[in-house]
Amino acid sequence: MAARRVGVNERTARDWDQGVKKSATTRTYADGRRVDYAAGTVTMGPVTTASVGLAALDKQLHPRFLTLAEREQIRDLRMAGHSLRAVGRALGRPASTIKREIDAGSGTAGYQPYAAHRAAAARRPRPKDRKLLREGRLRCFVQDGLRRRWSPEQICHALFKEHPDDQSMRVSVETIYQALYFQARGGLKREVQAAVRSGRTRRRPRRDPDRRTPRFTDPMVMISDRPADIEDRAVPGHWEGDLIIGANSRSAIATLVERTTRYTMLVHLPGGAHDAETVRDGLVRTIQTLPAHLRGSLTWDQGSEMARHKQ
Repeated sequence: MAARRVGVNERTARDWDQGVKKSATTRTYADGRRVDYAAGTVTMGPVTTASVGLAALDKQLHPRFLTLAEREQIRDLRMAGHSLRAVGRALGRPASTIKREIDAGSGTAGYQPYAAHRAAAARRPRPKDRKLLREGRLRCFVQDGLRRRWSPEQICHALFKEHPDDQSMRVSVETIYQALYFQARGGLKREVQAAVRSGRTRRRPRRDPDRRTPRFTDPMVMISDRPADIEDRAVPGHWEGDLIIGANSRSAIATLVERTTRYTMLVHLPGGAHDAETVRDGLVRTIQTLPAHLRGSLTWDQGSEMARHKQ
């Protein structure tokens, strides 16, 4: 039915669907097989389009990748005589992207969007060895760094510092972690524990807020839980605090502002330190100078300096 709708032979439609390219005397199949009817030969060339499933074809990708609908639009606009720049403007893409797509997806029958989409899906996995699975100087450097108890970040910085002009001596932090945790799945847990400072052999997910490590050991009292008499500022003795940090974090001071009178107290932090213990001691020391009826509550943000807030 599809072949009749577009006015082509059923075999031609099947060739389009299977990514077969053909000329007057040859047919080139997706697996690289090339049949030359004039010479009566069958040869094997490079794979043009690997077999891909519907899941790979329908997968939602990053917007920077062309979709099947966009490839169909490219074909329709080019058949209507539009230039590469006009097609690019219609799709919101650079003209160079359109040209590369047409060059890669065109055969003797012109640009074929469905065959081009299958070819792009087949190229996506990019089957190749992981960088750190290949023997060489880069792998030896990373292994040596891990033996020295360097973190993956330190290894990456050392590579750039010691080999500034050698692009082959580059590896990302993520690649090192992937290589380590991939080995851990293969049974080398002790070796990986020795190489990773955290001692973990599995990655800890960070994206799910419910599974993140809490910032504070003690549960927080949220601002929504404040009593009404604090909100309307009718009763004095309730304070708001904040931390002011100087240039390059070399100095710091904490402030306490009474909500009713706006009376302000400055909390000295020795040496400009603003870690949780220093801030805790400074607040305790300052608040103890107040009479008991003016020590109602203290509201602060969720900065790390409040890690000892319960104390």
